[in-house]
Amino acid sequence: MRRGLRHPGLVGRHEEHASGLASDLRAAVAGEVDFSAAARALATMDASNYRRVPVGTVAPRDAADIAAVLEVCRAHGTTPVVARGAGTSIGGQATGTGVVLDLTRHMGGIVSLDPEARTAVVRPGLVLDRLRAAARPHGLTFGPDPSTHSRCTLGGMIGNNACGAHSVAWGTTADNVRSLEVVTYGGAELTLGRGGRGAPAGLLDLVDRHLALLRTGYPAGLPRRISGYALDALLPERGVDVARSFCGSEGTLGVVTEATVALVPLPAEPVLVVLGYADETAAADAAAGLLAYGPLTVEGMAADLVRGAQGLPRGGAWLFCEVDGAGAASRLVRAADALDAVVVREAAGQRALWRIREDAAGTATRMPGGGDAWPGWEDCAVPPARLGAYLRAFRALLADFGLRGVPYGHFGDGCVHVRIDFDLWTGKGVRDFRRFSEAAADLVVAHGGSLSGEHGDGQARAELLPRMYGEELVGLFGAVKDVWDPDGGLNPGMLVRPKPLDSGLRFEGLPVVGLGRAAARCVGVAKCRVDGPSAGPGVMCPSYRATGEERHSTRGRARLLHEMALGEVITDGWRSEEVREALDLCLSCKGCRSDCPVGVDMAAYKAEFLDRHYARRPFARPRSHWTMGRLPSWLAHFGRGLNAAMGLPFAARLAGVTPERTMPRVAERSFVSWFAERASNRPPSLTLWPDTFTNHLAPEVGEAAVRVLEDAGLGVELPPGRVCCGLTYVSTGQLGAARKVMRRTLDVMGEGTGVGGAGGPGGAVGPVRPVVVLEPSCAATLRTDLPELLPDDPRAARLAASVRTFAEALETLAPDWTPPRLDRPVTGQTHCHQHAVLGDAADRRLRARAGLTGDLAGGCCGLAGNFGFEPGHYEVSVACAEDQLLPALRGAGHAEVLADGFSCRTQIGDLTDRRARHLVELLAEGVEEAPRAGPGTPGPGFDGAR
Repeated sequence: MRRGLRHPGLVGRHEEHASGLASDLRAAVAGEVDFSAAARALATMDASNYRRVPVGTVAPRDAADIAAVLEVCRAHGTTPVVARGAGTSIGGQATGTGVVLDLTRHMGGIVSLDPEARTAVVRPGLVLDRLRAAARPHGLTFGPDPSTHSRCTLGGMIGNNACGAHSVAWGTTADNVRSLEVVTYGGAELTLGRGGRGAPAGLLDLVDRHLALLRTGYPAGLPRRISGYALDALLPERGVDVARSFCGSEGTLGVVTEATVALVPLPAEPVLVVLGYADETAAADAAAGLLAYGPLTVEGMAADLVRGAQGLPRGGAWLFCEVDGAGAASRLVRAADALDAVVVREAAGQRALWRIREDAAGTATRMPGGGDAWPGWEDCAVPPARLGAYLRAFRALLADFGLRGVPYGHFGDGCVHVRIDFDLWTGKGVRDFRRFSEAAADLVVAHGGSLSGEHGDGQARAELLPRMYGEELVGLFGAVKDVWDPDGGLNPGMLVRPKPLDSGLRFEGLPVVGLGRAAARCVGVAKCRVDGPSAGPGVMCPSYRATGEERHSTRGRARLLHEMALGEVITDGWRSEEVREALDLCLSCKGCRSDCPVGVDMAAYKAEFLDRHYARRPFARPRSHWTMGRLPSWLAHFGRGLNAAMGLPFAARLAGVTPERTMPRVAERSFVSWFAERASNRPPSLTLWPDTFTNHLAPEVGEAAVRVLEDAGLGVELPPGRVCCGLTYVSTGQLGAARKVMRRTLDVMGEGTGVGGAGGPGGAVGPVRPVVVLEPSCAATLRTDLPELLPDDPRAARLAASVRTFAEALETLAPDWTPPRLDRPVTGQTHCHQHAVLGDAADRRLRARAGLTGDLAGGCCGLAGNFGFEPGHYEVSVACAEDQLLPALRGAGHAEVLADGFSCRTQIGDLTDRRARHLVELLAEGVEEAPRAGPGTPGPGFDGAR
């Protein structure tokens, strides 16, 4: 019997209903209808603590499809319908038990943009940043800008009345909507606007009967009042604005099919002023006083969120104030009475600082010192002048409950975001969660505030609305819902007649430990769903950028793993084909390890899943797992003989390699052989790691590294035996084999290298010698996977701590060495594992000292070890390269192409006519071309001022 269905007969009736509904929907709509387990699992959660399992999903192509879906669902017993954009809602309102409409797949276009009228007509699935990009050439933008602007949709913003950092200047979404095209559950197609335009029958009569209540029932002086229905927008003195009253209704009144929105002029000279204050409440007390100086933003955050970020002024808390022009910046600084201030005029510097704020929704879910924090009391708002007093009382309330949280947010509007370390895994913790929510609601109301100041009520706060509005006004909300949606088919249980705030939590039934618990770390902020220009220099998530499908995003995969652990929707556990298929296009790039604000590590999750998926079924594995997954062993035993083997007919097919690829050739002589034949009388300063790729496939990289290191005055040794980091075993989910390889490597590294420790795991340890690793993927594996897979072996942690990249080694071991001056432009790729695990700051400094100018592309090359060689992956592999790498190469002219990763160099060679090289190769050429007087001393032909 399936979990959650208490009687076998119910299972049959449920499946019969779902089958008939899906069949009728497929006949009625042009878009995709997907009732599969995978599609349902992907839509069970948004960015909240809640979970609702839908019957199925539909991706409508147009307004006619939406109307058809509603008609079919009415005919099938009032099946509920929920409209969904990016699924970043905090209150649970983007989930549902019926049909979920995915409006991002086909309904994300701009219908028109009128620069003179400063308006745009948009579809509901349009990502905000795409609208902003289209408006920017005209000097315009859409004013509301939530931190999720790179993936949130206009429809979702209308549903939640989203705001963002610039609301002190440009208001909420409701302030910027001119008219709306909507379809009601009953099938009415309405155009909503001012003067009562589009109001459903009975709505205005209902308002007329309650004018006094609407004039007195809403708190005053509150710019961020998002809770409940905005029925006061229907007052005669406010223009009877039906469109404005619809904003913030969370999909409970109608489905938006098109919106006309206002655009605002961009600031002519945006300047970011960061003001430092002693603490959070000092910053909060100061925020309201700055509004008179016309700032565009007044964003607040404290040191417990920022955690060592660079470029901030002195202080324990900061206000981020954007203004238009240097004069406005000077006036603001003079008036601020802050401890310190930084004025940032350069766009790049502003983006770096704003990134701290934009990542806060995810960063705040990881408590300082460890532990998870969750939404639940996420975005209340109080009058700005009351903010300091409220925060002092709120911190005291947290302490009373023994909870920790990191408040931050839109201080100029009195809106506070916070993630709190609720225990949502135990009955007592859930009871405490309810008690705290009730107490926090009373505290907000006591300060004249709103339970929601940005994200809406959903299930998280709707139950508490009577504390804010009273029973009479909340009753009127229900009456309004019934006018718009008498069948109750749109998003039932949200905002009106809500389910209890402590029911339907997504943690219920989830194992407290294991992969399901790890996947639950994903709170759904969906930074992995960013694509196009909004993606920036990061890596995550290359497969989503290639396909645009939720199941290929980090969040989508985390949701599938979560559902696999629960066992209700995905019922076959580790044997799940839905999970395997979703993970099949994961490149194990590790980008999410650094780019995901909560540090979801899908590469590690994939490795564990594959290990268990194929446990005791070795012959079910793809051939590539046995060939490329065990490549180090094949190369060690057969070496150049593999060249002949791969030349045989059908060899690629037998090896599990896609026919579009040519396997790299094994070198005539390995790097280890070359090193053994040369003499060196320098005492060793470091151990150079002969990774499989360098040793057998690109020995010229190792040889170049030795020449440069010795030129820097460093003695080089290799390990006394064969070593392997285990990367290929890990990436193909052969974790037992990976651990064996890693332990053998630790044994070798303990033999006189001063790294592994002599005599096994408990042996004596000599001085730790740096281990320089040239291949970024191997360095990342040694730094992260090695200690994670062998947590009980102290040698693993010691080796991980000793790993240095080539640039790090030169910087720390030979700080006085002067690199050859190469003076040329470069392009290429920063390896995704370097970006995610190692960092490239030392590399950038080394390139600058050598006169190599230009930036390397971000993203992932798309080859990703075995990934790009496997059947079925070629098109995605190329699409990943086209995301950032190939455009960078095409636009770089005759610049030198740099790529430290063997996969990156291989991909570039396969897809272009360019030859990419490791940085050490360029440096070695420079060392050989110019005579050197000695380590750190410029030789003839070098500029002594270098």
